[in-house]
Amino acid sequence: MRMRRVAVLIHKEFLELRQTPHLLVLLLVAPIIQLFLLGYAATTDVQHVPIVVVDADRSSRSRELIERFAGSTHFKIVADETDSHAIDGYLALGKAWLALVIPAGLEAALEQGGPPVQTNVQILADGSDANSSGIALAYAAGLVRDYNGELMAAKGLRVSPMNVSVRVLFNPELVSRDFMVPGVLAMLLLVVTANLSSMAIVRERELGTLEQLSVTPLTRWELMLGKLLPYGLIGLIDAVLVVLVAVFWFRVPFQGSVLVLFLATLPYLLCTLSLGLFVSTISHTQQQAMLTAIFFFLVPMIYLSGFTFPIENMPVIIQWVTYLIPLRYFLVIVRGVFLKGIGLDVLWPQFLALIAWGTGMLTLAALRSTKRV
Repeated sequence: MRMRRVAVLIHKEFLELRQTPHLLVLLLVAPIIQLFLLGYAATTDVQHVPIVVVDADRSSRSRELIERFAGSTHFKIVADETDSHAIDGYLALGKAWLALVIPAGLEAALEQGGPPVQTNVQILADGSDANSSGIALAYAAGLVRDYNGELMAAKGLRVSPMNVSVRVLFNPELVSRDFMVPGVLAMLLLVVTANLSSMAIVRERELGTLEQLSVTPLTRWELMLGKLLPYGLIGLIDAVLVVLVAVFWFRVPFQGSVLVLFLATLPYLLCTLSLGLFVSTISHTQQQAMLTAIFFFLVPMIYLSGFTFPIENMPVIIQWVTYLIPLRYFLVIVRGVFLKGIGLDVLWPQFLALIAWGTGMLTLAALRSTKRV
């Protein structure tokens, strides 16, 4: 009986959408247009790049090189490991953008008599963020080059004692579009579904139908489901369209699982739809709901999620605030699935964060909602 009441309310929502066909077309076409416009966007400069250091030599020379990175404003050492196998976890989860690998025997090779034996120092980069990684690699190569020059001058050498090899993971060609386009998917879902659901209750109030709903046997939660499910379906359709355009038009490599991506989309849609529904409970008109959603929620979330600006560049207080933004977690998931091919075994913290955020916001919206005019 309850499902029948919810189904009737869902049918009513689709009938209202059908009465404004231009809106429905806009909801399906606008994300594609925005994807084309934003797919060629570029990122900004970077500071405090997180880097993991693997020092297998543990000598005074290796510490000197590491101190160059620690003393630079361009880098922030997040971990010091001795095993190179630990690198994968840091780069896959985005905890580090670069890895500096110093081999054992560095100091012995530098201090031996006669012509120096070149020691191979390796720099690994997470290429999923093409622009930021390219800039960070240039900074890192510059530090090693300066250190090399000082060693050559001190010892009167003509041959560089260190050979630096650079390897880019996940996006070897550093194509910025491969980083931006998956992020556009997350942003568009937020904008479209949050705006739609933000006008759900307000529209009923403006049309005078909220009073009619108040005399129906619909419970508060049934009203919430009936309002959210139609827009959730539209969000899933938009997600499919954007993924198809990203893969077949922009040729963004899809390394992961389609199932994992769409499983992650469900709790993310719960977050965006419940956010819009909460906005509708604190607004009196559709215009007020739309402006509140855009200026107080959507724009700050886009700026602070890491989509536009690297979170590592933000003040520490703002970095803590970003943990309250669901877009931050979904960006990690969608870029991880697209470019890194990682699954639930790695992304489960982001899944749990989205589920907790969406459940909490939906509960708050339900508590604030009322069927009274």
